[in-house]
Amino acid sequence: VQLVESGGGLVQAGGSLRLSCAVSGRTFTNYAMDWFRQAPGKEREFVAAISSISGSTNYADSVKGRFTISRDNAKNTVYLQMNSLKPEDTAVYYCAADRAFGITTQRIEYWGQGTQVTVSS
Repeated sequence: VQLVESGGGLVQAGGSLRLSCAVSGRTFTNYAMDWFRQAPGKEREFVAAISSISGSTNYADSVKGRFTISRDNAKNTVYLQMNSLKPEDTAVYYCAADRAFGITTQRIEYWGQGTQVTVSS
């Protein structure tokens, strides 16, 4: 299974980015999909999740109202729309294929390689 993220980059505070994660090699709809992030010197943290079929979503409190996770099952792709970005959103963002819809890493089966998001003040 391959998860390939794209869309990261450098943006000013208040700006927007859209991350994509293309999944190949397994049945995409078997998995909930997550986004996590890891800032320098910090642990990896949950950002957002979307269930496999119904499209239910869950967000970390720090991104609620600013980030939107979505998926296109026909394209085997999950997205993270990030608006009103803040310098504290700077991190490497990882997508993950998860056997459970939740906020932990316990049932994650596959990780992407990560994409860097840098928000300047």
